[in-house]
Amino acid sequence: TEDLWKIWLRPEVGLQFKAGQYCTIGAEGVERPYSIASSPSETEIELFIELIPLPDGELTPILHRLSLGDVVTMRPRAKGLFVLKPEFQNHIMISTVTGVAPFVSMLREHLGNPTEGHRFFVFEGASYLDEFGYDRELFDMSNTQDEIEFIPTVSRPNDKKNSLWTGDAGRVNSIFQSHLDSYCLEASDTVVYACGHPLMIEDVRIRVEGTGMEFVEERFWK
Repeated sequence: TEDLWKIWLRPEVGLQFKAGQYCTIGAEGVERPYSIASSPSETEIELFIELIPLPDGELTPILHRLSLGDVVTMRPRAKGLFVLKPEFQNHIMISTVTGVAPFVSMLREHLGNPTEGHRFFVFEGASYLDEFGYDRELFDMSNTQDEIEFIPTVSRPNDKKNSLWTGDAGRVNSIFQSHLDSYCLEASDTVVYACGHPLMIEDVRIRVEGTGMEFVEERFWK
């Protein structure tokens, strides 16, 4: 979809960050934070952005007009506590659309520096099948790496835009739980990450509460 796109930034000074963190960029005096999809070992900063039209979105309409070679500002430090928790063996990653970006960063970092014994279950929800910006990469990871499983789901399976969809159907906050029950994971060794729409995150938090699993979140506000 034209309302979702990736951009790559080449900082004048290399940006140091941990997989899962965000950077703050700006143009025409407007700044906003965006989760980083690239791994810390990559030379360019990769972002996955959704166009939010005016008046709700101030920066994304500006970014959408930019071309190759244009310049944006970037704050010198990446921030955020939404990073991989290596003390857990099982990592349940739940996202909506652009909320998958920090998980892509974490998985790329894992593949570059594998940690034995870790397992990753990546759930991504979207309304339509053309909103999955990293599905090919994540399916490739899932098909070639035993420790990674990718489960995308569309919430509007009967819409004609999803006529070719053959995967899971329903909201990701429900789909993850139906799969989770079949994994039989040790709760004390499992962490659930949720990133994206606040209502999805709140529902996941409620579902995880009382299970003994760790829960961390990163909310994307529109």
